[in-house]
Amino acid sequence: MAAPGTQASSTTESRVSARVGAIAESATLAVDAKAKALKAEGRPVIGFGAGEPDFPTPEPIVRAAQEACSEPRNHRYSPASGLPELREAIVTKTARDSNHVIQPNQVLVTNGGKQAVYQTFATLLDPGDEVLLPAPYWTTYPEAIRLAGGIPVEIPTDDSTGYLATLEQLEAARTPRTKMLLFNSPSNPTGAVYPPERVAEIGRWAVEHDLWVVTDEIYEHLVYGDARHVSMPVEVPELADRCVVLNGVAKTYAMTGWRVGWMIGPTDVIKAAANLQSHLTSNVSNVSQRAALQAVSGPLDAVAEMREAFDRRRRTIVELLGAIPGVSCPEPKGAFYAYPSVKELLGTEIRGVRPQTSTELAELVLEQAEVAVVPGEAFGTPGYFRMSYALGDEDLAEGVRRMATLLSEAK
Repeated sequence: MAAPGTQASSTTESRVSARVGAIAESATLAVDAKAKALKAEGRPVIGFGAGEPDFPTPEPIVRAAQEACSEPRNHRYSPASGLPELREAIVTKTARDSNHVIQPNQVLVTNGGKQAVYQTFATLLDPGDEVLLPAPYWTTYPEAIRLAGGIPVEIPTDDSTGYLATLEQLEAARTPRTKMLLFNSPSNPTGAVYPPERVAEIGRWAVEHDLWVVTDEIYEHLVYGDARHVSMPVEVPELADRCVVLNGVAKTYAMTGWRVGWMIGPTDVIKAAANLQSHLTSNVSNVSQRAALQAVSGPLDAVAEMREAFDRRRRTIVELLGAIPGVSCPEPKGAFYAYPSVKELLGTEIRGVRPQTSTELAELVLEQAEVAVVPGEAFGTPGYFRMSYALGDEDLAEGVRRMATLLSEAK
């Protein structure tokens, strides 16, 4: 008999379920963790990996949380669907920001945007259902789809089209098993923003074929230049009964660590997802919900200041990356990511090494230039880097300068 705590079965048999064992580690969090570990060792690593604002959470939001800590009502369980006053405030905020008119029973407050993503797929997908997933995509989407039993069907896009999927591509990928389209604009990782006419076109196509659309609008306030964010169920009202909108406070209000997101959708879907959440986590932390209530109810002044800084950094990083031989970078229209192509550098010799993939090139950049980037493999499109420009101006310039020095040695 095997000793307690040891594996009694064959060494070829996994001790972890196939479902969970198939999950890939979040590449973005892994890169950020590695960069922080190297910094802790004393190396001057500059990280472009983390998808979070470098600004502190605005002070009024922090004060609201501090006050909430001393209120006994926040020391107890609260409704699994979210504090009623927060759900009401999200209704008001959604009408204000995107003209999407909803009711409180269409809102479910979740532990961050990731839980909203997972619960949406778990609520809507049955085993074998196909989800159209334009690539590059956020790393969590395909993992959450598979966990729910669904099958992600990737729709490849590239820098030549501004990373925008066409209606023709979507239709070509549609099969009798297609149930859903995952739509993300502004996009993580590319910063692409779909123009309103394309959003409406895709929405009407989804209605025509009775497809669900899950639209992730977490970067709604981070758009630049002449780009404009629109919400698909607003552009195509007849889609609203088959559409779930995902959002949260993380990016807009620099609140990534507070873990508050939400789902907006038809009442039957939201009720079913709330039942799941009641067993999964129960309510989101009341203190975080009180902070989120202050965020969504308050003015957008701090958001405007952050957007101005991101816009400046966006223009800087595109200019600096474009000056590196073998690197090309379309101008991102939203979010806070650049997604340069490094395909021309693959297979070239750089300091005695010939990286064949963007993953290998990213490893070389980290080791030799002490700059952390996320390779395109993590987002379904090898040959690219994702570089968050949500870091200080000086670090941004120095980090790209280091990359340029290294990559200019390619031969």
